[in-house]
Amino acid sequence: MIRLDGPLVLAGAGNMGGAMLAGWLARGLAPSQIIVQDPGPPPAIAALLAKHGISAVQRIESLATPPAVLLMAVKPQAMDEVFPVLARLAGPQTVVLSIAAGRTIASFERDLPPGSAVVRSIPNTPAAVGRGITVAAANPHVTARHKETVTELLSAIGEVAWVDDEALIDPVTAVSGSGPAYVFHLVEAMAAAGVAVGLNPALSMQLARATVTGSGELLHQSPLDAATLRQNVTSPNGTTYAALQVLMGKDGLEKLMTEAIVAATKRSRELAK
Repeated sequence: MIRLDGPLVLAGAGNMGGAMLAGWLARGLAPSQIIVQDPGPPPAIAALLAKHGISAVQRIESLATPPAVLLMAVKPQAMDEVFPVLARLAGPQTVVLSIAAGRTIASFERDLPPGSAVVRSIPNTPAAVGRGITVAAANPHVTARHKETVTELLSAIGEVAWVDDEALIDPVTAVSGSGPAYVFHLVEAMAAAGVAVGLNPALSMQLARATVTGSGELLHQSPLDAATLRQNVTSPNGTTYAALQVLMGKDGLEKLMTEAIVAATKRSRELAK
């Protein structure tokens, strides 16, 4: 059961904010502790709010008690308009938690009193089914209690890891934040390749989709590492071996993936504010 030392303000109840909200409620966070600022939550989130008697307001001007957590889940381009107003709500014990891509800790500190606790985090879209992973970085004012609270809240949508250096958030974004798109494209590529060797498109997509999702679940449940699982599928001079000679060759998947993640890391640094 999630317990907080004060209210939780959720700014932004879109896909990611809504997934987190659903996870908190499922883990027993009292609806009375949740205050949502969002001018128009998606229908599914609006129904969830109504079910638990939580109102989504367009703008929070003041609170009787400073929030224990001020969670920023609005789109990065809206942050400059939304955060300065909400920053006034923060008290000495408030931790500001951001899940907005490209927003640095310093960008939040500018609108907060000196000594405010700020955590920057990057979740990914499998959070929608409770299977995401979120990586977080904290400023020096984040206490052990803050860290415990943030970990508990983020765990509602999947695994949580912490890094000591905020600069690592950029490569994290490139690997796990953008990573689901790489996996989805792998499914597209496998399906297209299946069509190229004679399968009809519907069957080829069914095979590619089930193979990737099934393999992901096997990787999730197995104590074995990815390399061992790969080796277990590969017979000497068999069909898998023939394919891996291409994928693991000099200009194969590892080289291509490294180039892609380097490009994404570079872009993440360019976008940081």
